[in-house]
Amino acid sequence: MSNPVSGKPAIRPMVPTDLDRIVDIDIKVLGKERTGYWELKFASLEKRSRVSSLVAEIDGTVVGFIIGGASRWEFGVPEHIGWIDTIGVDPDHQRKGIAKTLFTEMTRRLKKEGVDTIITFVTRRDWVLLKFFNSMGFQKGDMVNLEVDI
Repeated sequence: MSNPVSGKPAIRPMVPTDLDRIVDIDIKVLGKERTGYWELKFASLEKRSRVSSLVAEIDGTVVGFIIGGASRWEFGVPEHIGWIDTIGVDPDHQRKGIAKTLFTEMTRRLKKEGVDTIITFVTRRDWVLLKFFNSMGFQKGDMVNLEVDI
């Protein structure tokens, strides 16, 4: 349900019954179906602690989501570092501040966990995401992404 006073979406923790709507949003954004991926993602989220997975709801319908958490020294990253794994907003609801609202609430929750820095990975040619994260205060960090073709 949305907040009738502010007109902003209601933000709440993601629950297993959100799976179908998350899949629908993912299809609309990426143009391909990845139900199996999301089933595995949901199963792993239920097993992890210190993970913040939120949805934005308007009139009882999930219109966006964000998945992230606090490090537990994965990849040598200290536990005061948080991360954003995935953020998605239904294209019919984009450019209305939903991603910003989700990010703001994620940040608030991660601060409670002792996080003071948040990282994420973005393809360097994804100008839309780069612009969004820049507007949230992100800048190049100390970590370097390494890859090899095999």
